[in-house]
Amino acid sequence: MNIQRFTAPTAREALAKARMAFGEGTLILSNRPTASGVEVVATGEDTLEALDRNEEARQKQRQLPAKAAPVANPDNQVIEDTAQLAMSTLSFQDYVRERMLRRRHEAMAEPTAPTLQSLPERAERVPTRPAPQPITRNLPITAPEIAPIQVKKTTPRAPAVAPNAAPSQGIVNELHAMKTLIEDRFNTLTWLGQARQNPIHSNLMLKLIRSGYSPALARTIMERMPEDLNAGDATRWVMDVLTRNLRTDAASSAIDEQGGTYALVGATGVGKTTTAAKLAGLCARTYGPASVGLITLDTYRVGAHEQLRTYGRMLGVVAHLAHDRAALQDLLGLLSNKKMVLIDTTGIAPNDPRKRDMMDMLDLPEVHRLLVLNAGGHGDTLDDMVNAFKTVGLQQTILSKTDEAAKIGPALDATIRHQLVLRGVTTGQKVPEDWERADAANLVAMSMRSPAKSAFDPKMTDLGFFFAESTRMQPGQLHA
Repeated sequence: MNIQRFTAPTAREALAKARMAFGEGTLILSNRPTASGVEVVATGEDTLEALDRNEEARQKQRQLPAKAAPVANPDNQVIEDTAQLAMSTLSFQDYVRERMLRRRHEAMAEPTAPTLQSLPERAERVPTRPAPQPITRNLPITAPEIAPIQVKKTTPRAPAVAPNAAPSQGIVNELHAMKTLIEDRFNTLTWLGQARQNPIHSNLMLKLIRSGYSPALARTIMERMPEDLNAGDATRWVMDVLTRNLRTDAASSAIDEQGGTYALVGATGVGKTTTAAKLAGLCARTYGPASVGLITLDTYRVGAHEQLRTYGRMLGVVAHLAHDRAALQDLLGLLSNKKMVLIDTTGIAPNDPRKRDMMDMLDLPEVHRLLVLNAGGHGDTLDDMVNAFKTVGLQQTILSKTDEAAKIGPALDATIRHQLVLRGVTTGQKVPEDWERADAANLVAMSMRSPAKSAFDPKMTDLGFFFAESTRMQPGQLHA
């Protein structure tokens, strides 16, 4: 096992030295600050490969047919001694080497397989060797070393049941888990070290978190930001990246001018019925009341049909009720000559068992789904809603109640990360006045405005908590 220690002024330089020594398969065992900089103890992945080869050799040896009566397995004795003595790695290797030599001498002295009764007498005839000294080559360790554990001679005992798995496999699994954990922590410390060295990065990161953006999106943006920007240019660069990645329908016609059949889906209370009335009012104002069709599927909420029918009477449009898929298809055929047909659905939670039935009812070729998201919702809640109502193809959404949201950053964050197309935002309860087309630059600027101080705002010292276990976005999801 080749373990080396590297010391450098920064963690990044120490890691670079380790990778120069061991290549891409570098395994970081520990790191700690010292008076001369950062000290990193590392090894290569060939250690794990050696353990895997030893494990394969042991398994092949166990598969060989027995030549005589049941015999004691020396490997089982090694397992038992290892568990009792808790040896260090170097002492354990010497102990295994000594036992292998002892078995070779026994095989030369007694060609036939011994029985269980003859094992104690033979163990006394085996010449003893002094305890091996620890191997210190290729180990430039200056810290206090652990003294080798002296192994006392014990009488071999045959275990009743052979273990199911060799200990080396468990060691391999633990090393892999340790490698993943250390790399995650080391990357976090490296990033935080860079953020502390560049106050512009850390201040912008804190600004994004306080605005409601997720650590995953914020870290992905900051890692791509050029290092030679001043504070003003860096802020404009971040806002430009957010604006480019917030997809809207600015390049096409407005949804009320484009027309089509749309089903508004989402959770209870996000404003689906009011949003449907606003879209119907916009289309009726431009093309007349006869160009709009209203359908509701909400037979669960008390007064839902009456609410949409009331909005329809205000606009001069008749609202229809569909109880099942067949009735919905009949109504769509009846309203096929309309410029825009709007379907108001029942509000359903992501884990509601009725969600599947409603999604199957809307699974029609001519029906486009509009996911209505509450702009003031929590980031985790918005993520659950998007994942629950996600469909194949183009994902369209509407942000409602932006006038009630203290921060619209979580809603924009979910829209960017899930690559949704924002078709519009609602800014109040007036029908149809409180409706705006999605303007990416305006929405990003609104999200980055400094809100009043909140008890939920993190501090500069809390950045390590946000990025210790953050999940990065997949490559290609962000255009920086």
